Amino acid sequence: MMKFDELLAKVRAIAEKTDVSATDFLAVQINITGKESGVFYVEVKDHRISVEPYEYYDRNCAITMSMTDFNKLLDGKLDPIPAFTVGKLKVDGDLGKALEFSKLLK
Repeated sequence: MMKFDELLAKVRAIAEKTDVSATDFLAVQINITGKESGVFYVEVKDHRISVEPYEYYDRNCAITMSMTDFNKLLDGKLDPIPAFTVGKLKVDGDLGKALEFSKLLK
């Protein structure tokens, strides 16, 4: 089982390689549920991306997933649309921004 801080490091590593030049602003809070639960956010602002272990109150949306499912999403083994349909991925807020976020991480 991956630890929350390991997940954060993995997301940061992906973020470093992500091209956000076409994204003006995106703020997504990720709520990880289960044994290794936690919260962090990914923000794209002024074409720079940051990943921080805090809540983001002025966010576009919040995504809630289990550690296992979020890892599968990061690894490209879980498609966000079917995951949302079956309830493995819950979105509070702007669904379009959640999709934009999932495309950024690929």
